[in-house]
Amino acid sequence: MKEETGSRLHERESAFHDEWAQNTKLEEVDIDSAFEAITAPEHKHILDVIGNIKGKRIADIGCGLGEASIYFAKQGAHVTAIDLSPEMVKFAKRNAEELGLSLEGFACAAESIELPESSYDVAYAGNLIHHIQDKDQFYRGIYRILKPGGLFIAWDPLKYNPIIEVYRMKATEVRTEDEAPLGYADLKEAKKYFPNLQHKEFWFFTLALFLKYFLFNRYDVNQTRYWKRILKETDDTIGWWFKPLAALDRYILSLPLVRFLAWNMVQWGNKPEVGSSTHSSHGPESFES
Repeated sequence: MKEETGSRLHERESAFHDEWAQNTKLEEVDIDSAFEAITAPEHKHILDVIGNIKGKRIADIGCGLGEASIYFAKQGAHVTAIDLSPEMVKFAKRNAEELGLSLEGFACAAESIELPESSYDVAYAGNLIHHIQDKDQFYRGIYRILKPGGLFIAWDPLKYNPIIEVYRMKATEVRTEDEAPLGYADLKEAKKYFPNLQHKEFWFFTLALFLKYFLFNRYDVNQTRYWKRILKETDDTIGWWFKPLAALDRYILSLPLVRFLAWNMVQWGNKPEVGSSTHSSHGPESFES
């Protein structure tokens, strides 16, 4: 029954994202803004954690429209773009070709990636894990494809903020029915495979931008994907009020009693090195749950 349920979920997710890709134009996707915009603090942090990626092999799992895949390729990485949606993979590869870049890409479920064992330096999953039901199987697969010492890094929405919960209740046509924002309990699954796992939260006071979109701009939540729209903002459009709020966020979200109310969380950790006390050739069986 679990397998049948997973299969139906994959079909719904694939169909939803196929339609999204088919209705998106290449010129609508701004690659650099996804990682460099004033409204991309989590992505800037991800770049800091990854460091120099030139020459590294990166698996972009749940590549979507390919912003991360293409950005990494522009920095000199060898990128494999993977998505459940065949149309998303086609879109990402076509966009890369237009920019004179090359991506390896194929469509499959994130829980069943068939890549060579211990072959990737970085496994990146952007806005993906909250779509996955069998997270243990996903993390096991990531562990398998990473080289010893390789980096797993991901970002996803958290489930605790009431503003985001209201937004999700209203924005039913621009998200899939099966996704579920993460909770801190989900980190335990990842830590079985990546024992040095860390996390950092983003967006608290800066969520005022969502309220601006809804109350003043009157953007229909089922016509405009707010989490994509934010990347169009610049210093000129919102910097005068957004930057002070971002500074407050950096302080307030360092407090354990507040950070659970953030919108997004980045998590990252390394596959243990061969010979380390936490390494096992079979994965997490040697770790405590």
